Amino acid sequence: MTSYIVRRLLYGVLVLIGVNVLTFALFFAVNTPDDMARLSIGGQRVSQAAVDKWKVERGYDRPLFFNPRASGAAKLTDTIFYARSLPLLRFDFGFSDGGNDISHEIRERMGPSLALALPTFVLGLFVCIVFALLLVFFKGTSLDFSGVVVCVILLSISGLFYIIAGQWLFAKILRWVPYSGFLDGWGSARFLVLPVLVGVLSRMGGEARFYRTLFLEEMSKDYVRTARAKGLAEHIVLFRHVLRNAMLPILTGTVSAIPLLFMGSLISESFFGIPGLGSYTIDAINAQDFSIVRAMVFLGSALYIVGLILADISYTLADPRIRFE
Repeated sequence: MTSYIVRRLLYGVLVLIGVNVLTFALFFAVNTPDDMARLSIGGQRVSQAAVDKWKVERGYDRPLFFNPRASGAAKLTDTIFYARSLPLLRFDFGFSDGGNDISHEIRERMGPSLALALPTFVLGLFVCIVFALLLVFFKGTSLDFSGVVVCVILLSISGLFYIIAGQWLFAKILRWVPYSGFLDGWGSARFLVLPVLVGVLSRMGGEARFYRTLFLEEMSKDYVRTARAKGLAEHIVLFRHVLRNAMLPILTGTVSAIPLLFMGSLISESFFGIPGLGSYTIDAINAQDFSIVRAMVFLGSALYIVGLILADISYTLADPRIRFE
């Protein structure tokens, strides 16, 4: 297992280098340093002198990948790519175009993102699995049919609708929860109730249908018929045998998603005023701060790779018959 993990980590480093180069090239293919300066300090009427000053202050006055006017190794090191993108490989995110420390901002905003993402993830997973098991238990009945219809309806509605409708009903009309905001510590609980509820509801349609399909597939296998032939009750067959054997594909989606919880929810954090990494990314996009956006894209890629490795490891824990080879 150790050699496998080391090999996957080395592959992950190669993927991160590729992501870093592609992200850098795409960002500067869309916007030159002059464009970035004008977007940052006031539009097209800004003088060239002001643009040049902005570029010098932030190190964007150098060539992108190769500096022909430098000598020796400086031809490669005295470039924007070396100064702004290579430090990402050692998770040194540097400073934003506005001059703020990106690593400090990430540490500060990680807590609010986890405060929203963790309960949404755990509660959502529990609710979706239980709901899918109930639909399978009552398979072929009107309750099963109604549940599938509810899943399709939930799946067909945009997540934005749940956010806006939830704020209107529970915050504005009923006044049960605050409209938006966030406090440190346990005081944040009342601000998180509605975002968590919205998060669980918006994922319930798709995931419950997926889990229902998994459970129904397991129900058609020989070991289920054998268990029934032994006289086991249907709920024991479902909850003890079918659920355990269906956990493998469920682990694939859930374990790989755990590292991404640090990134929070882009839309929910913005709508509910939660100062997490999601709202940080949205604010950076609106402000055209490419240093922050590049850092968040790189961080998301690194977390995704870690998630895939964790998912592979969880395979062997869930089913010892699976070998890494």
